[in-house]
Amino acid sequence: MLYPPAMAGSTREVNFDGLVGQTHNYAGLSPGNLASEKHRGAVSSPRRAALQGLAKMRRLMELGLTQGVLPPQERPDVWTLRRLGLGKGGRGTDAEVIEEAARRSPALLSACSSGSSMWTANAATVAPSADTGDGRVHLTPANLVAHLHRALEDRQTERALRAIFREGPRFRVHAPLPSVTAFGDEGAANHIRLCARHAEPGVQVFVYGRCALEETRERIARTPGASGAPRREPPADPRKYVARQTLEASEAIARLHGLSEERTLFVRQNPDVIDAGVFHNDVISVGNENVLLYHERAFAEGDAAIDGMRQRLRGLGADLVEIRVTEEEVSVEEAVATYLFNSQIVTLPGGGMMLVCPGECERSERVRRRIDRMLADDNPVERVEFFDLRESMRNGGGPACLRLRVALTDEELAAVNPGAILTPTLVGELEAWVRRHYREELRPADLADPRLVDETRRALAELTEMLGLGAIYPFQMER
Repeated sequence: MLYPPAMAGSTREVNFDGLVGQTHNYAGLSPGNLASEKHRGAVSSPRRAALQGLAKMRRLMELGLTQGVLPPQERPDVWTLRRLGLGKGGRGTDAEVIEEAARRSPALLSACSSGSSMWTANAATVAPSADTGDGRVHLTPANLVAHLHRALEDRQTERALRAIFREGPRFRVHAPLPSVTAFGDEGAANHIRLCARHAEPGVQVFVYGRCALEETRERIARTPGASGAPRREPPADPRKYVARQTLEASEAIARLHGLSEERTLFVRQNPDVIDAGVFHNDVISVGNENVLLYHERAFAEGDAAIDGMRQRLRGLGADLVEIRVTEEEVSVEEAVATYLFNSQIVTLPGGGMMLVCPGECERSERVRRRIDRMLADDNPVERVEFFDLRESMRNGGGPACLRLRVALTDEELAAVNPGAILTPTLVGELEAWVRRHYREELRPADLADPRLVDETRRALAELTEMLGLGAIYPFQMER
C-alpha cells in the first residue's frame, strides 16, 4: 500500500477516526456535556453522522495526511443486558432481551445502545516509540468508568486495537486500568504531547481533574508545582460536575508506557471550567508538535502550568509556541458552544499547520475573529478549514473528539493492519456501506426496535471483513 510522504523525518502522525455507529442517538447520557444535555430526546440521523465523519477523513487524505479508521462498538449491547438478567433471566432471545429492557429499564437500554465510541479521542492514551522505555508504541484503552454507557466500551476497544496494532516488536496494547473510580481514565482527550517534530522525543502532558486517594493529595501538597515554584493549596474539586480523569490513572499510564519522569508533566484542569461544561481537557486546549492553543482559564495552576510545559520542551531543544485565548476574546461558555479548542491542529506534508474546525466556529463572530487573528500572527498555523459535523456536535463531540492520534515511523505504519488505513477506494466503499445499512432517522424510542440488533450485526460482519479485523465482536466470537 502506498502512503503519503512522512511529515517529519520517518515519522508521521496518523489520525484514527471513529466510524459513527448505527445507534447514534441523542439520549443525553453525559452530565457535564452541555450539548448532550441540550439535545436530549431530539431526532438523530445515524447515516448523516457517519457520512459527515467520513467526509472529514476524506478531506484530510486529500491534503496528503495518512488517515486511519476505528470500527464502532456492537450496539445494542445485548450481551450486557442479558448478563444483567433481562430477557427471561438472561435466557431469552435477543428480541426478548430488548423488549424486556425497553419495558422494565429504558435507561439501561439507552446506555447499552449509545453510539459514544465514535469519539475515539476517548478510546485510548498513546505513547509513540520515541518516548517509551522499550521503543515500542504503547496504547492503553480507556476504562471510561465515569459513565455507564462509556464504561461498556473498554474491552471491545481493546479487541479492536489489538486487531489493528498487533502485539510484537512494534506495538504494546495494554489492558484497560481497573474499572474503579479511583483510576478513572478518559483516554487521549486529557492528554497532550508536545515535541519539536513528531519524529523526535516529546513531553507527555497528562491533564487530570481530581485526585482520588488522600495520600495523593498529601503528596501533591508537598511537591513543587508544574514550573518548580512552591505549590499553592490544591484547588477544590468541581462543585457541579464530577471530574472524570484522576491523577492516579494518569500516573499509572505513564508508568505502563515507560515514560521518562523528566519528560512527563501532570497538570490539573481548572475545576471552574469543568463546572462550565469542559468535561475533557480537549474542550479547552489542544496541542500539535510545539504549538499549544489554549484558553487562559484551562489549567488550575494558570501560567505556572504553561511554564512547566515550556521548560520541559526547552529541555528537548524546542520552544513552545503559545496561542493563548483570553476570556475577553472568547469566553469559556462560547468555547464550549463552538468547540474552538476541540479543533484539530494538523501538520501538513508541505509544511505549516492547519486548523480543522467545526462549522460552529465559522458561525460565531467572536470565534471567527480570533481565528483570523491567529492566522495573521507569527505562528505555524497558516490556514483553517471548517467542517459540517453537526450530528456529532449536537452530542458534544467536535473534530478532535472524533480522532485518536498515533505517531508512527514508516516501519510501524507498515506493521499496522492495512485494512485500518484509509485509501480513496476504501472511503468510497465505507460511504456505500453506510448508505446500505444506516437509518436516516433514529429517535430514542426506536432503541426498543429489536430489528436494530440484526441490522447492526449484519453491518458489522460486513465491516470487519472489509477492514480485515477478524472476529472482534461478541456475536462473532459466540459463533
